[in-house]
Amino acid sequence: MAKLWTPLILVNLKTYQEGTGKRALDLAKKAEKACRETGVCIGLAPQYTDLAPIAESVSIPIFAQHIDPIKPGSNTGHVLAEAVKEAGAIGSIINHSEMRLRLADIDVSITRAKELDLIQVVCTNNARVSVSVAALEPDFVAIEPPELIGTGIPVSKAKPEVITQTVKLVKLVNPKTTILCGAGITKGDDVSAAKKLGTEGILVASGIVKAKNPYQVLLDFAQAANAV
Repeated sequence: MAKLWTPLILVNLKTYQEGTGKRALDLAKKAEKACRETGVCIGLAPQYTDLAPIAESVSIPIFAQHIDPIKPGSNTGHVLAEAVKEAGAIGSIINHSEMRLRLADIDVSITRAKELDLIQVVCTNNARVSVSVAALEPDFVAIEPPELIGTGIPVSKAKPEVITQTVKLVKLVNPKTTILCGAGITKGDDVSAAKKLGTEGILVASGIVKAKNPYQVLLDFAQAANAV
């Protein structure tokens, strides 16, 4: 199993065409190269159909984009935690703003992931939700105001108080939870700003996947993460 450490740059490929199939594998190899060159942990969350071929081809940590709060059985069309683990994922994003869950379902998804030793990266939209999620003791909380996702306006600059409040309250509830930050991150300065506010990495998507030179952006992000 691939190792995970911080600072962490977790790249969500979503369903972007630039992050699908062979292009997803190419991006994974670039991320692996940047990881080796900088020492910063870079993980990838590809589409389900790309999980196995990517996990078999690179040494960086690979995550699922979502798991459903279910156990093996009659669940047509759902995503089973056992399946993503068998495909090579070491963890999963849970409750992304584009795949939101009720708190009770977040709880079950975290529990299911823990039963299989899968790392949980639970997305939240504000400090209050982050506190509720932290009480469920996930490995990671990723604070991402949805209105800033894909805008190129980083939360660390537009709403720094959201990050500082989240860090303060989450650590009070569960000091073991690691906090990531996402939404609008496109430059190395955004990464260093997020770290200065108390986070230990970022969750990023279009800022990498749709960049003209993803490898160079990954290098910039990783070097910024190292500099703080």
